[in-house]
Amino acid sequence: MFYYLEGKLSLPAPGFAVIDCGGVGYKLTVSATTRQAVSTKAGSTVRLYTYLSVREDAMELFGFATEEEEEAYELLISVSGVGPKAAVAILSVMTVQSLQKAVLTGDAKSIARANGVGAKIAARVVLELKDRMAKTLGVSADDLPDAVDEGGGNLNDALNALMVLGYTRSEATGALRKVASAGKSTEELIRDGLKMLSKA
Repeated sequence: MFYYLEGKLSLPAPGFAVIDCGGVGYKLTVSATTRQAVSTKAGSTVRLYTYLSVREDAMELFGFATEEEEEAYELLISVSGVGPKAAVAILSVMTVQSLQKAVLTGDAKSIARANGVGAKIAARVVLELKDRMAKTLGVSADDLPDAVDEGGGNLNDALNALMVLGYTRSEATGALRKVASAGKSTEELIRDGLKMLSKA
């Protein structure tokens, strides 16, 4: 219904923000990450990307500082057992990039740090989103370097994941070339690649 709202930020408060759009104040539930991004902009024009949650007893508008955070929110609420509050809680303790890294490397403990998100829910987030993030947030097979592409599907998936995490193609390729890849799963290749990159 709403893709984004743009107007004067009337009130940045813990857990929500109010945007004045043509004399109408819209209250949006926000993550701590988004609140931090707009907290110094009271009285200025801001744009928040939105998601409208409709339940039998209420409608709630959620706001996000970036399209990437809104997309991550939609991915999170698609996971069984993750409701709107839990998704916002996860995005309050993690950036989109750190969430992607946690999911792709199987780091459920980092996700479980979110208020109200237990170990079981965090593990479910990793299980249900790992393949989707690797595919939907990665690069296409046509963009992969030939040297890595020849190494097989797991190497390609690992390369995708490292690029999603913010590394350049050359950095990710260089790290994976240093890894003994035979017989390793995508997850193992990602972990080993990250270790190589952290040493660089």
